[in-house]
Amino acid sequence: MSRDLGPLNKYENCRAEKRKHIESVLSSSAAKKIVVGGPGTGKTSLFKEVLKDKSKTLTLTFINALVEDLSLDLLGISEVRTLHGFARMVLAQVDGTARIFPKLSQVIREDARILLGKEVDFDELFHERKTDNELVAFYETRRRYYQYYGFADIVAAAVAHFESNPNSVPRYDQVVVDEFQDFNKLEVSLIELLAGRSPTLLAGDDDQALYDFKHASVDHIRQRFTDSSLGFSAFRLPYCSRSTRVIVDAANDIVREATRIGCLRGRIAKEFMYFEDSKKDVESEQNPKIVHARQYAAQIPWFIQQQIGDIARQTRRKFSVLVITPTRMHCRTVVEKLREKGFESVVSVDSSQNRELAFVDGVSVLREDKASNLGWRVVAQFLLSSSEFEYVLKRTHAERATPLAELVGKEVRSKVNRILRVLRAVLNGKEVAEDDLANVAKAVGYDAAASTKNFLRAKLPRVPTSPSILPIKKIPIRVTTVASAKGLSGDCVFITHFDDQYFIKEWENGQISDRDVCNFLVALTRAKKKAFLISSRDKEPIFLRWIAADRVERMADRRRRNRAR
Repeated sequence: MSRDLGPLNKYENCRAEKRKHIESVLSSSAAKKIVVGGPGTGKTSLFKEVLKDKSKTLTLTFINALVEDLSLDLLGISEVRTLHGFARMVLAQVDGTARIFPKLSQVIREDARILLGKEVDFDELFHERKTDNELVAFYETRRRYYQYYGFADIVAAAVAHFESNPNSVPRYDQVVVDEFQDFNKLEVSLIELLAGRSPTLLAGDDDQALYDFKHASVDHIRQRFTDSSLGFSAFRLPYCSRSTRVIVDAANDIVREATRIGCLRGRIAKEFMYFEDSKKDVESEQNPKIVHARQYAAQIPWFIQQQIGDIARQTRRKFSVLVITPTRMHCRTVVEKLREKGFESVVSVDSSQNRELAFVDGVSVLREDKASNLGWRVVAQFLLSSSEFEYVLKRTHAERATPLAELVGKEVRSKVNRILRVLRAVLNGKEVAEDDLANVAKAVGYDAAASTKNFLRAKLPRVPTSPSILPIKKIPIRVTTVASAKGLSGDCVFITHFDDQYFIKEWENGQISDRDVCNFLVALTRAKKKAFLISSRDKEPIFLRWIAADRVERMADRRRRNRAR
């Protein structure tokens, strides 16, 4: 009997300790709170308790995928929006409408190159709040001509509106802000304005900072956590209930070694602890090590198939699989190859936006508003020669009262209008000639042959070479990049192409960058039960050397070129 009381007490004590941290947040009377917790430490569960029984609440993040997840988790409890979605709502209330074109800053950057002879990163100007100059005035003139906002400037416009009209800042019973480690100066300005009128909870983890490409800085979360003069009461969530013990221990190994060599300077001191739980202990005993294997790149999908089959035979129950790749190209390849092997539930999850401007972007705008200057400007870039396009663009600068549709020429208008007529017919369920469909598909960059091939592959998967695929072909598999893995998790996680070539992309002053460390930490901690690190090079990855040797199972190489599938 005494042997049973030991683990029971261990689990009860751990639950009590975890609850103590949550209660410290809930019981605090501070209007401004900041909570730092690693992956799987229960931030979303905390949100639910903080928001419970409040009538008017707002939850903000900046990632569309996280908005979808939080909207479901907080259904009926809170209004959940991206920052630009919230800004759009604010400006629509002021002006009656506020339309967003995600690639607007890219469009106006090209305008500046042609009209001003300057290369300007407008997003940086807005993100860093460097808006008091002639370049931003140029941007605003072009934005008004196009009558659209971009992601950055719409937040800047909402901030400017609130700063000019402080009483217009809405009041809420509670504001919750997620992923605060990835906010930039502009976004923080918006949060500070909201926090000035409503109770506000910030949450994040500076070990998971991935989005410095949008000029985000971990300094914002670190300063508010460590400097009480900024008005925030600080709290920690240390217990990870998502992952098995080896994953938690390996994450701590990575952080320990990173800080030892001088990375993660200024990091918030915090514990990341395995949550003692009877079910999790069983899973930890069944999966005591992280698996490292070397496979030729072409064999990686085959290796994933073999491991999924082995896991299915061992567990004989359903489980989820998450495959994390270093690039979008790798993501597409893995998805295609797994489908070829007979897996029926393979989904690509990529929240990163394709920033390349495309003809179809302009057509999409014109489908909603056939007189749109922005729509005609985008399609003109693809249908006119470079000299003709520059001539038209310069006329829009000098003759802003003239609709752009009148400047592009009759031939361009006729071609685009034919495309729009076909699209409307398709959307309205009308019959369309095959030649017209083919011409439209070609114009918008749709590869009909490739799509047909992919459709047939999905409907008629290749007959498996082994009957072992049959019982596992419906196992759900999500494939994503590291950048899009935030908010995802899987029972089994495969991190592919785990090589320095892909996972150490930046060197600062001769050492690994903080961003690369955070990328690997995010990827590794998506695993609930088991993690596989699959290298495609002979050289041992640096991050692998950072993990204690007794936590890693090094599989014998199965890299035989003639076994690639």
